[in-house]
Amino acid sequence: MRLHTAPDHSVVGAVATAIAEAGGIVTAIDVAESANTRLVLDVTCSAGDADHAKLLEQAVDAVEGVEVYKVSDRTFLLHIGGKIEVSSKVPLKNRDDLSMAYTPGVGRVSMAIHDNPDDVRRLTIKGNSVAVVTDGSAVLGLGNIGPGAALPVMEGKAALFKRFADIDAWPICLATQDTDEIVKAVEMIAPGFGGINLEDIAAPRCFEIEARLRESLDIPVFHDDQHGTAIVVLAALTNAMRVVGKELPEARVVLAGAGAAGTAIATLLLAAGVTDIVVYDRVGCLVPDLEGLSPAQVELARATNPRHVTGDLHAALASDGGADVFVGVSAPNILDPLWIKDMADDAVVFALANPDPEVDPGEAGKYAAVVASGRSDYPNQINNVLAFPGVFRGLLDARAHEVTVDMLLRAAEAIALVVKDDELNPSFIIPTVFHPDVPKAVANAIRG
Repeated sequence: MRLHTAPDHSVVGAVATAIAEAGGIVTAIDVAESANTRLVLDVTCSAGDADHAKLLEQAVDAVEGVEVYKVSDRTFLLHIGGKIEVSSKVPLKNRDDLSMAYTPGVGRVSMAIHDNPDDVRRLTIKGNSVAVVTDGSAVLGLGNIGPGAALPVMEGKAALFKRFADIDAWPICLATQDTDEIVKAVEMIAPGFGGINLEDIAAPRCFEIEARLRESLDIPVFHDDQHGTAIVVLAALTNAMRVVGKELPEARVVLAGAGAAGTAIATLLLAAGVTDIVVYDRVGCLVPDLEGLSPAQVELARATNPRHVTGDLHAALASDGGADVFVGVSAPNILDPLWIKDMADDAVVFALANPDPEVDPGEAGKYAAVVASGRSDYPNQINNVLAFPGVFRGLLDARAHEVTVDMLLRAAEAIALVVKDDELNPSFIIPTVFHPDVPKAVANAIRG
């Protein structure tokens, strides 16, 4: 906050006290200007969230002799001008440099690629580049906010690619939500990329887009909201089963959410050997003859729920002695903590809805043996950053043309094994996203 105050240096203490009493933490106070008529103070402080920041501003503005002139949010400051940039890897200091990087020298390289198209990955950025493609229809937990509002998220994704796997990723935000147009647009830009990362595209449209692009392109297509989430869930669940002493294939799993992430999680768990999965959505536990299901949900219902469980979420959790595992990728506060008592002994609860989970992790921890969430302020954060950088590093290095289920299973196993036996406990079933071994382990697993 930039403050204009009366020319009394004691006001600095009054401002600091007001912030502290309002629950803020002062990290710096600087006198930017000092004159006979006023002081200009720059105050830096930490708030719990945006609403708390507003309260701090009001508290300071209420101090006698103080005017809040301007407020800056450091998250917004970080985004000014965007978070990524293009930089040259070669020097361009003189005519000789220019003649090789551009005309006339570059023409020889272009003709070499024309004569041998396989050289494009070796002689251009294609071999280390990924397009992060969205239509802005399902951005984080914010919904259909459009391509412009999705751009900061895609920039962030590109920054994560670079930070964790040294991959050059480009945010591609399309001004259409028409399936045919999205497929055509990606097909037209594909020659410049070694892989396509679909991001924040709503279900069920995302299923068709991915399927069609996988069929038409000769580079891997990966929908992170589906397969990245599924990989990390399987990795964490593998280790959670180690903690509670159960075998994953024998576990009864209740999965809340039949959208993109839920479908991918169910599919990967089935591939990992889990046979008893009950999928719950707004209309109830999925069975093939349930009214109101989309074609994708009917297909999912046919592949799951072998005991033909019907009813609400509580019924699914309590049926036939209780579920061993709850995985939520659905909506906030749909799971009553007391229902966990009706699950099997040593229950595992993954409440992954963001930003507000299906059940408060702290409350769930009173009844479950292992709890995970998508939040960074609780142990066991299920975060896609554990998967997608290493996945694409492996795909690009292998010059792969597709993503297979076997690759996804190997990636999940690699993440799980980063947590050693002497580290494993109910509060540590998944490595931190900053663990240096994770991207390398996943890349190696993808390469096979």
